[in-house]
Amino acid sequence: MTNSKTNRKQFIYYISGMIALVLLIIFDQWTKMVVVNKLMNKEPFIIVEHIFQFQYLENRGAAFGILQNQRWFFLIACVIILSAIAYVYYKMPPIKKYNFLRVLAVLMAAGAIGNMIDRVANNYVVDFMYFKLINFPIFNVADCYVTVSAALLIIAILFIYKEDDFNFIQKGKAQAPGDVDDTK
Repeated sequence: MTNSKTNRKQFIYYISGMIALVLLIIFDQWTKMVVVNKLMNKEPFIIVEHIFQFQYLENRGAAFGILQNQRWFFLIACVIILSAIAYVYYKMPPIKKYNFLRVLAVLMAAGAIGNMIDRVANNYVVDFMYFKLINFPIFNVADCYVTVSAALLIIAILFIYKEDDFNFIQKGKAQAPGDVDDTK
């Protein structure tokens, strides 16, 4: 593959990733805005009686309510995580083999940014989805992005990709001549 074709493919991956990222963040923020407007200071909206409902909650912590009121910790951690995601996304070779990892990176980044927007703007995250049947902690769309992408990343690392497939992450490590083959 020629260098200009590789650069063009890389550019397309960046642009499509940014568009997807923005759309996912907009969807997350829209759902939170709807919940604030429709459910704040109101009774939960029952989807399936005793099983699933929408219920407004201001979460000043992380998953399961841990680390309450640690806003700066979350903001710094988010910046570090987003930097790592951006670095890996940037270093990823522009071949089909890595498309699944690109999707996971965009999902994870969208979730992190969606919740970071809430923390910066409100000092809390708006959560609203509640599985009452199992008393699961209340969560939001951004949490779904992060949880699903993290679970799929673990599966991908264990069953899809080989250790050598991540050599592109190592700084300064040269790619093998066949690594830019778009047929993989």
